Amino acid sequence: MTVLIDADIVAYRASYSTEDVEVSDAEEKVDELLEYILEDTTFDGTPCELFLTGKGNFRYDVATTVEYKGNRRDTQKPRHLDAVRNYIQNFWGAEMSEGEEADDLIGIRATELFPNCVMASVDKDFLQIPGWHYNTRTGVRKYVNEWDGLKFFYQQILTGDRADNIQGLKGIGPKKSEKMLAEATTEQELYDVCVAAYGNPERVLENGRLLWLRREVGQLWEPPR
Repeated sequence: MTVLIDADIVAYRASYSTEDVEVSDAEEKVDELLEYILEDTTFDGTPCELFLTGKGNFRYDVATTVEYKGNRRDTQKPRHLDAVRNYIQNFWGAEMSEGEEADDLIGIRATELFPNCVMASVDKDFLQIPGWHYNTRTGVRKYVNEWDGLKFFYQQILTGDRADNIQGLKGIGPKKSEKMLAEATTEQELYDVCVAAYGNPERVLENGRLLWLRREVGQLWEPPR
């Protein structure tokens, strides 16, 4: 099993928790967080791979309804974040994405390695990807099969994602979206429910492309044919 670590989460946690101390303390916090993840998910000799989000993101061009992550524009970043990201890349050997997110790199790598990997993050978006998942905050492990991952993705299309400023349907949350899709037995039926709910296939396409984590290099999500 290879552990695929969402290092963006680690970078932010380490930076926020060391805001009032020196950058060396932030780097030590990175080590502490990563060592805990590795101790809890690996055996001796188990490989791990780390991923960070770099420059550019195709989703900014995909989003037309509202600006992708536009709600974060005025959010102040922790002062050690850049130094911590450099440390994770240079000392821990993290791979930096370009034109996409670290989540996409993890999705591509997890697909290549399936079923012999564990995705380590707190980001619920990964639950659309089949395989083993490890929540780095709670320590909970979970296996997601292909159908449950696909269904979760279509639930996201209906609910949107407030954290990334992706608009879903008003009044539709996780429980209601699950109920709406409960009788679907194929991807086509999942898709049809979403189109009927929005009344606009273009909105479904936009949300799908914003929310889909890539499984292949350069991939853009397409509806079922």
